[in-house]
Amino acid sequence: MRRFGVEFVPQELYWRTAFYVMQAEKRGFDFAWITDHFNNRNAYVFLGFLAAYTDRIRLGLGVTNPYLIHPAVAAQSIATLNEMAPGRVVLGMGAGDKTTLDMVGVRQEAPLRAVKEAVEIIRRFIARDPSGFEGKIFVKREGSRFNFKVRERIPIYIGAQGPKMLALAGRIGDGVLINASHPEDIRRALVNVERGVRRGGRSLSDLDIAAYTSFSVAKKEKDARGAVIPVVAFIAAGCPPRILERHEIPLDAAEKIREALVKRDWGKALSSVTPEMIEAFSICGTPETCVEKVEALFKLGITQFVAGSPLGPKVRESIDLLGSEVLPSLREGD
Repeated sequence: MRRFGVEFVPQELYWRTAFYVMQAEKRGFDFAWITDHFNNRNAYVFLGFLAAYTDRIRLGLGVTNPYLIHPAVAAQSIATLNEMAPGRVVLGMGAGDKTTLDMVGVRQEAPLRAVKEAVEIIRRFIARDPSGFEGKIFVKREGSRFNFKVRERIPIYIGAQGPKMLALAGRIGDGVLINASHPEDIRRALVNVERGVRRGGRSLSDLDIAAYTSFSVAKKEKDARGAVIPVVAFIAAGCPPRILERHEIPLDAAEKIREALVKRDWGKALSSVTPEMIEAFSICGTPETCVEKVEALFKLGITQFVAGSPLGPKVRESIDLLGSEVLPSLREGD
């Protein structure tokens, strides 16, 4: 069964973003993913508010990290949220954003091990397993457990982009959030996820495989493309050289954008974004164009499509376009 998610960054006033989530629920989305960065509003507090104002849509951290949020605290928070919205809460766990971690002096050390150990500890706490765990990064002492029961199993999705993290997601995750928009990047990511699935002695059907995309839809193509340019600028600036080369994007073009962003020269940064970058790092266009591009990702093997920032030039109108013209067409192909 095809699933559809939408990502929101808790940057705006909480009630405005909450309105968008409630609108998405009415428009038929299955998941609302809330990003977790220290410089935006607190994702856990915000999800607690959403739990009271939604009925059906699943609520997820998309994604948190074990460097700023200790696994024990992440487990406690997600378990508490699950009491507010029983069976509707999911946890997305990843290595975090190096740029924002650097801002507060946190080193992103051994990300694979950190994520793997965090997932193990979180699952033990949720299961009220009193056994100890002696990791190289995190420790759970013998006898430590919650003083309350978690009645529903809470799925853990792993946010991944690199080959090793994708394989880890395939090995231990309930789902994987693939940070990519282009079919070739998704295809290559799935190869690594499948490698992890085999190593874990699992089946690919055990996972919800989500394409976590940069997305923009509007009635007019130029409006959709204009809205996505700022997001693409940041993606291109932080993109690994191997991915830039895959899409035949000159390294110096991405470096030019990065330098402009560091200097907060928004005009130079945005004007340096090329059509090739937009094509590589986003899904954008009219509803018809978006349906065609998302359908191609489902045919590759994803099971969930996540429409990520910016959604479009006007968020409210874009959610309506998604719900009325994009999702219905894609569900027909299920």
